Amino acid sequence: MAAAAPASPAKEVLPPSLTSSSEPPPLFDGTTRLYVAYHCPYAQRTWITRNYKGLQDKIKIVGIDLEDRPAWYKEKVYSENKVPSLEHNNQVKGESLDLVRYIDSNFEGPALLPDDSEKQQFAEELLAYSDAFNKALFSSLVSKEQVPDEAVAALDKVEAALAKFNDGPFFLGQLSLVDIAYVPFIERFYIFFSDIKTYDITKSRPNIEKFIEEVDKIDAYAETKLDPQFLLEHIKKKFGVRHFPWSAWSVSSAKFIPFYILHI
Repeated sequence: MAAAAPASPAKEVLPPSLTSSSEPPPLFDGTTRLYVAYHCPYAQRTWITRNYKGLQDKIKIVGIDLEDRPAWYKEKVYSENKVPSLEHNNQVKGESLDLVRYIDSNFEGPALLPDDSEKQQFAEELLAYSDAFNKALFSSLVSKEQVPDEAVAALDKVEAALAKFNDGPFFLGQLSLVDIAYVPFIERFYIFFSDIKTYDITKSRPNIEKFIEEVDKIDAYAETKLDPQFLLEHIKKKFGVRHFPWSAWSVSSAKFIPFYILHI
């Protein structure tokens, strides 16, 4: 059983996002920095991990405005020009799942993978599946079908995965890297499908419903959440949609999916 998460500090005051007119921080001065966009679910994974391990004083959050990102971010920090990235020990690393693992392994705080070998193997399977899950659900948002079979199958797979270890509301019983990998997306899909498709992803899926309910109680996650209406308006803007009903969406909106998945 993983150690309990440290007590949550006072509500963190986040710095404003840096734009093209912002000066860079004093790079590679020994400060560990986590570069995020506050609305990005990929960055949210690393942000939750940092919070859960109680590293608010060890890893500084730096917000990046993806719509007006500073040139120095690509030139001096992370050549991929994406978030998240982590500046640590005079190196910069990227890719959210890699960073979640890295933060868990290289910093103090409660472990986010159990010692049980069966659970570790299942964790690897679920982490490997997460991109396919996200793709199936995001693609369904611009489908002409109400809810394509691919999305239903992906949701049912996650519902079944949550039932594999009957010792808690999370994938491996206690909160783990797997939950952190999935929750930013499940949160958004619950919001998006309810509004865009008038489809409740928790209906007849009690494990997903319980997962959402219980993870909301975890401060490390709750502190990273944004207003649901903001997230909904953000995806509408990304897909070039101003009004609903769903019939207002153009099939051509599908071209936005790859960019959206990378930079939401």
